Amino acid sequence: MSVTAGPPAPPVREGRALGAWVLRGLTAAGLLLSADVHLVLFVEGYRDIDVVGPLFALNAVAGLVLGLLVLVWRHWLPLLGAVGFGALTLAAFYLSTTVGFFGVNETVGGTQQVLAAVSEWVVVVAGTLALVVERRRSRAARS
Repeated sequence: MSVTAGPPAPPVREGRALGAWVLRGLTAAGLLLSADVHLVLFVEGYRDIDVVGPLFALNAVAGLVLGLLVLVWRHWLPLLGAVGFGALTLAAFYLSTTVGFFGVNETVGGTQQVLAAVSEWVVVVAGTLALVVERRRSRAARS
């Protein structure tokens, strides 16, 4: 007579599927937080800044659209778009805190700035990991 310590472990594919969904959820959460921060800053006065104002509005809309696409379209393209979006937004933020970005010199210490930076890092890391996990999962399913 054998004794088991609970339900059997799920197959590796199910674990990867859950991991991919968690990573997609984190990516979407980061995108939506970034969109929210950029929308708040746009409304609070960034809309009056040439070039940067419209970019903040575009960032808010793109973050919302990509966040939804990452959740509803099970394809690698939204994840790739999210990683690129996060990396470019981080690059613009870095430029604005160092040499300036289209005349905007930003500080790193504010709540909105910290939230934006953290959310973009989450998007880049979780999106990249989701791409890797889903790629491995699709290879395992083919073999």
